[in-house]
Amino acid sequence: MDFIFIRHGHGEHLIDYPNRLNTLHPSLTEYGKFQVTQLRNDTIIDPDDLVLVSPTKRTIETAAILKNDLDFVISPFVGPRMFPQNPDLPFLACDHILSKTEIRNLYGDIEILDFNLECWKEGINQIEQYIFEGYAKRLIAWIGERYKTIFMISHDGTITNYRILLGEKGLTRKDFLGEAGVYRLKL
Repeated sequence: MDFIFIRHGHGEHLIDYPNRLNTLHPSLTEYGKFQVTQLRNDTIIDPDDLVLVSPTKRTIETAAILKNDLDFVISPFVGPRMFPQNPDLPFLACDHILSKTEIRNLYGDIEILDFNLECWKEGINQIEQYIFEGYAKRLIAWIGERYKTIFMISHDGTITNYRILLGEKGLTRKDFLGEAGVYRLKL
């Protein structure tokens, strides 16, 4: 099984960093769209691959550019998530996820995977580690043998949390992928 983690392109909340981190639902900037378009030239997503996307505008826009259509799955279990966890840090507006209603209004009848759990209000950003791990393990169990290649379009913190959950050790913020970064993990 291959996990291919893709970090979204440059977002509007990063234009005047850190002053715009409290921008609600930031989109990709023109530069972010360019980054992802360049990435698309090197990224082959087969129809049988699973593409999981965080429920934020910038990750959904990244997926739409990479896929050229809306054939992907949005899940609150793929971000955003803070790394490292620090409950004393504020919850930033840029990390609020879109609600199911907002997703349907913006993107139509797209597939949403949430196992009917009440996880939309908080998302996974600042939940306890054991709760995140339970959600993540349930998602990985659902993937099971269904897919050989899984693309996860998400955020640096979320990607790092999943990499650790999948067995990598000693990761720090220095291991973040950065804008439109890609990391392959073979299991």
